[in-house]
Formats: sequence, structure tokens, C-alpha cells
Amino acid sequence: MSSLIMAPEVPVFAVGETINVAVSFANILDVGELLTGVPTIVELTTSDLTFANERVNTATFIFDNHTGGVGKVIQFKMSGQLVDKTYVVKITCSTDSTPAQIKVRGITFTVEDVE
Repeated sequence: MSSLIMAPEVPVFAVGETINVAVSFANILDVGELLTGVPTIVELTTSDLTFANERVNTATFIFDNHTGGVGKVIQFKMSGQLVDKTYVVKITCSTDSTPAQIKVRGITFTVEDVE
């Protein structure tokens, strides 16, 4: 996992949440390069998580005080996280460059109980 480029944020989620996640690839894409196709989302630490609605953003939007430009953000829905765990998720997606590249990014997050 040490070679995985990690997103700078380390969010904290609650047990039982179904979460819409957005991860920017903007700082690892070349000028004019966009993400394309269906991204692959893989949990590296356990098999607790479920992913759905994996996609490249098709409209500019704001998340966590960041503006996500079109084709520069991976979005997905996540659920299944358990309390007092730290998860690492690997996100892989192709680009529209010629020849096409494959970009990989990781996110780490923790889960706390709500009480």
C-alpha cells in the first residue's frame, strides 16, 4: 500500500451510514486529461464494505470545500463499515489520453460509533 497515492483527507464515518464518496484525481491527471469509463473500487483491508454506483463525474460540483471539475472525480456509494476500524480503499480508472493511462488513488477512513 505504500506505493498507493493517497487522497489527503482521512474522513470519519459512522457505523450504519450509507455514504456518497467523491475522490478527486485532478492533481494526478495530465493537463487536458480526463477520467473515462467505469472505475474499479476495491477494499484492501477487509471485506466489510459494499460499493455501488461507481462513476466518473459528468458535472462540476463542490464537495468537502473542493470543486470537482468534469471528468476529474470518481464518485461511488459505500456501506457496510464497522465500528473502530480503519479502511483503505483502492480506486482505479482509465483516462482519455493517447495512449490511455490507468490512474490509481487510495483513500483511508475510520469508523466510529454514534453515541
